Amino acid sequence: MVKDPQARIVDKKNWKSYFSLSLESPRIAAQAQSGQFIMVRVSAHTQPLLRRPFSIHSKSEKTVEIFFQITGLGTELLSQKKPEDSLDILGPLGKGFEAGKNLKGKDIALVGGGRGIAPLYFLSQKLRSYGATARIFYGGKSQEDLPLKEKFEKEGFDLHWSTDDGSSGFKGFVSDLFKTELEKYTPDRIFACGPELMMKKISLIAQEKNIPAEFSLESVMGCGFGACWGCVRRIKRDNREEWVKICEEGPVFSGNDIIWEEGDE
Repeated sequence: MVKDPQARIVDKKNWKSYFSLSLESPRIAAQAQSGQFIMVRVSAHTQPLLRRPFSIHSKSEKTVEIFFQITGLGTELLSQKKPEDSLDILGPLGKGFEAGKNLKGKDIALVGGGRGIAPLYFLSQKLRSYGATARIFYGGKSQEDLPLKEKFEKEGFDLHWSTDDGSSGFKGFVSDLFKTELEKYTPDRIFACGPELMMKKISLIAQEKNIPAEFSLESVMGCGFGACWGCVRRIKRDNREEWVKICEEGPVFSGNDIIWEEGDE
């Protein structure tokens, strides 16, 4: 874990309510793995006081990139930052996806809903470098909620997309699109990130098809490294249910270990 109080913004992109920032932080970039995150101080003032967690969207030799949507005060303030501004960041943090050279030649499905697509771009690049085939399933409420569609297409990834309102691609939830595509093929592994209900549906599909699956869980975090117990979640451990810290033992967990919220169908 590295604390970098002067991570310089070297690039900024904007798609209406969505943004990406590339931050120059060579030491963090050198250690970053797909599925990990950084904690960002979005303001020099006391409001908001706590750092905000952001998945590492991609990295280069010297930079890490984050992708986010304005959802509150913290992300609103972050969206106002400009190139050459500096941010106080901490990372890389957490346990990432278990994706390595053992996946060479494997067919991997990546399912992202909304801003949950953020960590899957980094992962797709790593899978390609390992010789795996990555199929991307990307869903949003409308066409405006698929800002990274062109980015994946330019990289030549096998991209399938959906919108709830049918404004682009498959009409319906990305989980329904994925289920439809599974009638044609069976992936060797599934990685997913997005809204809780979407991930629960993907988890049920994975269990039904007996496909190993990993999920990156979202949570409000106070510190990002396990000191505050602000991001606990019920997880199965040795046939028991335990409260574990997402920031420390996650954010990526096996679908077989996650206890999904009751009442979501």
